[in-house]
Amino acid sequence: MRFDVITLFPEMFSAIKDEGVIARGIKKSLLSINTWQLRDFSNNKHRNIDDAPYGGGAGMVMQVKPIRDCLSKIKQDNPDTTVIYLSPQGEKLDNNLVVELSKLKSIILLCGRYEGIDERVIQYDVDREISIGDFVISGGELAAMVVIDALSRQISGVLGNQDSLNDSFANGSLDCPHYTRPETIDNQSVPAVLLSGHQANIDAWRAAQAKKNTQKKRPDLLNTLN
Repeated sequence: MRFDVITLFPEMFSAIKDEGVIARGIKKSLLSINTWQLRDFSNNKHRNIDDAPYGGGAGMVMQVKPIRDCLSKIKQDNPDTTVIYLSPQGEKLDNNLVVELSKLKSIILLCGRYEGIDERVIQYDVDREISIGDFVISGGELAAMVVIDALSRQISGVLGNQDSLNDSFANGSLDCPHYTRPETIDNQSVPAVLLSGHQANIDAWRAAQAKKNTQKKRPDLLNTLN
């Protein structure tokens, strides 16, 4: 899977390109992350890519031309890619959307800054707007990293064990509790069923605990699951 990220801060993405699961996926050639400095597409000597909003107001707005020029450059050798704008106004990212997007071969992630981007880009150049939650952060870079991480996990071979995908939300509910050594610590013991070696009983316990966990922490998910 190919990710092209349009950003004012490409160096931020070294955090995921150089370490962890995504770095291993890149080394295996299962995915690629290409960052594009939007200022390289500015048409003035100061490399400005934003201007004051029409109608007044706080902040600056990212201009149409630098973004379109950058999109055009990327699409020269990758014309069928999907353009996603990271925005608090977009459809909320959840596991179903992650699975859907992970089936794409190529995605452009457009990271906004300031007061956002000119609406004409959203109307005519963006395929989808994606939000990671009902809150505002300083720019789209962190949101883009979340999207890349979530989608990359779905790619076969990126995770060391594909069973790791059987986590919270995979089946519509939260995950069950997990325990490791020691068996007892501070008078707190691991549930006996997990030490029994009886896999059917363990699976049943985990399913029941997952439902209990969901009922306690996210009862709204049970309605969808039912």
